[in-house]
Amino acid sequence: METKIIAVEGMSCQHCVNAIQKAVGELKGIHKVNVDLQNKKVTVELDPTVISLETIKETIVDQGYDVP
Repeated sequence: METKIIAVEGMSCQHCVNAIQKAVGELKGIHKVNVDLQNKKVTVELDPTVISLETIKETIVDQGYDVP
């Protein structure tokens, strides 16, 4: 298991938090998702043998947010 922190731009409300938690949380290989709206960060606990960090970032971008 690995824990990664991803900076996310464009989050402004609880709806944003829920959208990212749902989309990332449904990915295979994700064990935990925590979205920090105030600090604009997403912390994920993942199994790197199942999912890549790049796939997680792409999922966040697909939800309409920016990952610098």
